[in-house]
Amino acid sequence: MSGPPKNAGMSGRPQGIRAARAAVPVAVCRLVRHELRAFASLGRWVGHRTHGVRPGDLAAAYTGPQTAMLYGLLFVMVVETVGLALLIPWPVVHLVFLVLDLYGVVLVTALHAACVTRPHVVRPDGSLRIRYGALFDLVVPQDAIASVRVDRRYPEGRLITLSDDGVLDLIVGSQTSVTVELNRPLTFTRPFGASETARTIRFHADDPRALVGALRQPA
Repeated sequence: MSGPPKNAGMSGRPQGIRAARAAVPVAVCRLVRHELRAFASLGRWVGHRTHGVRPGDLAAAYTGPQTAMLYGLLFVMVVETVGLALLIPWPVVHLVFLVLDLYGVVLVTALHAACVTRPHVVRPDGSLRIRYGALFDLVVPQDAIASVRVDRRYPEGRLITLSDDGVLDLIVGSQTSVTVELNRPLTFTRPFGASETARTIRFHADDPRALVGALRQPA
């Protein structure tokens, strides 16, 4: 009597992986991926290392407007954790809340670490990489940039806001400070996977003049 083919288990394994991927929503997969990248950024932050910055690149930080707010949020979360530890008398419930609160503290710290270790990058060839932590990453080729200028604005909206006329605002701390006009539409990907196009990009840099100067004078 012949047994099952030797490669039956191996052929079934990829099918099982594909079925599992199909069963999990894309948004959930991307959310998990973002969190894993954020947690990996904690090690880079402690080691004073950056992601995607090569010799000759200009790294442009953008966390200035949000740093105080995030540290304030962390302080509130720690106080809440201590308060609940004193108020909740049931050990199991106390343990659940403690784990959730500690996870929240670590996650917020990791999100900030991802922003610190993943700055905007100006390449020597004049291209620009615009980022926000592990949530947003867009490379703008040099030949797609029509003009760039320091332009401080205080738009309303969420982190990524796209207007009907194709203006993309990447808002940090309720502000942007650099405007890039494009000579052709560029496609970008939202954190949960949706693709859209922009004709103008506005984003924040802590030192916008240095970033704009580097883009205007590529090596």
